[in-house]
Amino acid sequence: QVQLVESGGGSVQAGGSLRLSCAASGSIFRVNVMGWYRQAPGKQRELVASITNSGNTNYADSAKGRFTIFRDNAKNTAELQMNSLKPEDTAVYYCYFRNFLGTYRSPYWGQGTQVTVSS
Repeated sequence: QVQLVESGGGSVQAGGSLRLSCAASGSIFRVNVMGWYRQAPGKQRELVASITNSGNTNYADSAKGRFTIFRDNAKNTAELQMNSLKPEDTAVYYCYFRNFLGTYRSPYWGQGTQVTVSS
């Protein structure tokens, strides 16, 4: 089991910035990936950004150039710096974590944090 605790989020005007944090604990394998998905009302959950333990990153096209994901392997934490926020970024953001052992295991999810961007 892996436990995830999220923090950050909130409300901001368009063009502003927010930072999300996620701390993982529990049964963490050496090789893993963590990051964020988001879900807006009436829409499917979509990947925002991810980062592996080796530092490989992946971003949604909508996040490229505006969002940056970081992680601290020693602390098993990740952060998502979101700049130039747009109203369409409004969603519940969910931290996730997947261990890798031959293949990526089922994801663990954080409790979710609301991000609201007003125009």
